[in-house]
Amino acid sequence: MNAALKKNLSAGARLSVLVADDDPDTVTTLAALLSDEGHTVHSVTSGSLVEEAVRRFKPQVCILDIEMPGKNGYALVQDILARQDLPHPLMIAISGIWKTQTDKMLARMVGFDHFFAKPADPAALLQLLEEYGGEPGQAA
Repeated sequence: MNAALKKNLSAGARLSVLVADDDPDTVTTLAALLSDEGHTVHSVTSGSLVEEAVRRFKPQVCILDIEMPGKNGYALVQDILARQDLPHPLMIAISGIWKTQTDKMLARMVGFDHFFAKPADPAALLQLLEEYGGEPGQAA
């Protein structure tokens, strides 16, 4: 986890989260789950829209599908982390296809902080966000 990002968040912080997945059901489910917990959620359904969404919404967390049209999650995480004009959020990979140990290692190597196989365990995802930013649902 990026220590500088963690340091800027305090317990009780609501997080700004970008969800990027080409599966509308995944986007809807994750957005509802995270919104219900008090997080601000933005979503896109194509990899080609992610960098603009990061620039526009400045999310503290990005949940990126590995396999998306436009640009895949591996390329996106590398591009976002390499750019100085974009924020460097906590990067979470999610994939229904690429979920072997090798895929998880590759995700870490290219810059993802965490990896979830679809369907992501909601409790585990919420726990990760709680540890990252504190209890959602209260003003920072």
